[in-house]
Amino acid sequence: MSSLTVGIVGATGYTALEALRWLIPHPQVDVVAITSRGDSGQPISSIHPSLAGKTELAVEKFDATSMAGRCDVVLSCLPHGASAATVRELVEAGTRVIDFSADFRLADLETYENWYGVKHPWPEMLGKVPYGMPEFFESEITEAKLVANPGCYPTSAILPIAPLVEASIVKTEDIIIDSKTGVSGAGRSAKVGMLFCEVNESTAAYGIGVHRHGPEINELVERITGDSIQSIFTPHLTPMNRGILSTIYLKPSIVDLKDAVGESMATLTKAYQNQPFISVVEHLPATGHVRGTHHVQISLRSSGNRLVAVCAIDNLAKGASSAAVQNLNVMFGLPATLGLN
Repeated sequence: MSSLTVGIVGATGYTALEALRWLIPHPQVDVVAITSRGDSGQPISSIHPSLAGKTELAVEKFDATSMAGRCDVVLSCLPHGASAATVRELVEAGTRVIDFSADFRLADLETYENWYGVKHPWPEMLGKVPYGMPEFFESEITEAKLVANPGCYPTSAILPIAPLVEASIVKTEDIIIDSKTGVSGAGRSAKVGMLFCEVNESTAAYGIGVHRHGPEINELVERITGDSIQSIFTPHLTPMNRGILSTIYLKPSIVDLKDAVGESMATLTKAYQNQPFISVVEHLPATGHVRGTHHVQISLRSSGNRLVAVCAIDNLAKGASSAAVQNLNVMFGLPATLGLN
């Protein structure tokens, strides 16, 4: 098979940099175009100095027809609201797209517009775009012209929760998701709250009851299992560059907690036995165990009358850019692990 030609829209942010880190050495990929609303003509290595000596690519202005003519697939690393219109241009111009934003993750227009506060520019596509988790939607992703790359927090919550709900080991109500992330999750643009003096030596909760990944978690668990869940999702910002640790409190359907832990571990192990990047482990996962990798670690304990699931991912990798590479592999019939080791 000849190399796939790949483009990236919104190439100056952290997720684009991380995507290039995975794509440049990928044995079946040739990155041929990178665009940005600004910085046109600049070498990408002047924007992301870590790419010096690894690529000669320069940033260009976005032109959907030009990109579609050169690219088998385009990764859109634009924020929500801005991405959908650009994605529509690319798809209608004839190329396949993996969208990093939340613009196509939710199936319901009213839910999207209520939570994101913008009018959707391509509403007829909602509910028709596969969610980019090959663990659950591989056959849909294979055929898709457009894939909605998963959210980082939802990845860390859906992977432990969905198999346990599907197996009826846990109850669907009163699920508590406590998640902590690194500062890179907020993007690369300058924000006062992301300054070193604001985040260093400080951990803070934010978005309580209003974070947009809450409805995404609930909807996707229901889409996977057929059962609706009720959850409370609280994110926290921590003084590290990258990583997510989600601690999830669930009510077991099994009375004996020891049996519930054993059944839950067995269920997760079976669910992911053919997924080379998801490890169900005996030790408690930590962000340092998966930093810079596409790997996921999940484990379970009991506390009081609850099961406690702990999941660690890298928010920029499995939570964003290496997830897109896995989706790319699936879309084009390549081994899911290609370029991800």
